[in-house]
Amino acid sequence: MKKVRVVYDRERCISAVTCVHLNPENWVMNRKDAKADLKGSKKEGDKWILETEMTRYLQMAAEQCPAQVIEVYDLKTGKKLF
Repeated sequence: MKKVRVVYDRERCISAVTCVHLNPENWVMNRKDAKADLKGSKKEGDKWILETEMTRYLQMAAEQCPAQVIEVYDLKTGKKLF
């Protein structure tokens, strides 16, 4: 499987829950502020970062996020995939 870097702009999250429904393996809703958390991620600057394997569910979450706050990059090339 392809290794990817997920970059999540949590501040711009609109709590649509799309990512959680499509990819619960990587996303969970935070009950304190009703925004999604990217499981296992670490904060770098103002973004949350996770290096993981690409799945079709992760792709769907990134592509269907209505706020477009999830970006996925090929870990090897750095090219933006979604």
